Amino acid sequence: MLLLFYCGGIYIVWEVLNIIGTISFAISGSVVAIEEQFDLLGVFVLGFVTAFGGGMIRNLIIGLPVANIWHQPGLFLTATLTILLIFFLPYHWLRHWKRMGGFFDALGLSAFAIEGAIYAHDAHSTLTTTLIAAVMTGIGGGILRDVLARRKPLIFQSEIYALWALAAGACVGLGLVPNAALQYVLFVIVAVLRIVSLRFGWHLPQKWLSNPQDQVESGIE
Repeated sequence: MLLLFYCGGIYIVWEVLNIIGTISFAISGSVVAIEEQFDLLGVFVLGFVTAFGGGMIRNLIIGLPVANIWHQPGLFLTATLTILLIFFLPYHWLRHWKRMGGFFDALGLSAFAIEGAIYAHDAHSTLTTTLIAAVMTGIGGGILRDVLARRKPLIFQSEIYALWALAAGACVGLGLVPNAALQYVLFVIVAVLRIVSLRFGWHLPQKWLSNPQDQVESGIE
């Protein structure tokens, strides 16, 4: 009975994270499409790519059929309703996206990174594969979104983004979160860390071929 409860808890976590990630990234992709003045079809394409692109990349990495992504009618309905809601929201509501965008992106990153790591870990993948699955599930959809929208992907900017997905994957792969309660705690921690790092401008070290101050001065001149 205890084992059944444990397995059921893991399954519920997987489903909940899937729903949270799908909604968050469907919102993210839709709003970016609207900002870039895409039509309704373009909004749907970018919304779906952002919500499901990371899972497709993950399946390729860990050797699972990509077609498994299409066997989720509930999630596709969820994404469809979310995208429609965003498209028909009044304009003055969407203006708050600049403040809320980071929040939804953090939720999607955390949810999908942990979900991807659990997926790989349950498939008896190695720690390395689990880490890669976490990162690509967490950021893959966002990368595809930014490329299609002709934006610089967040992973190639200085702010800390993929590192939080990597940390989530490490916790799952090393067995530090073996039950549902700890996985929910990890979800909150990763999301909060992403939001805090965005709020306070944390970033990874950078290297320039020339002095950054010289670049600024030459730009002023």
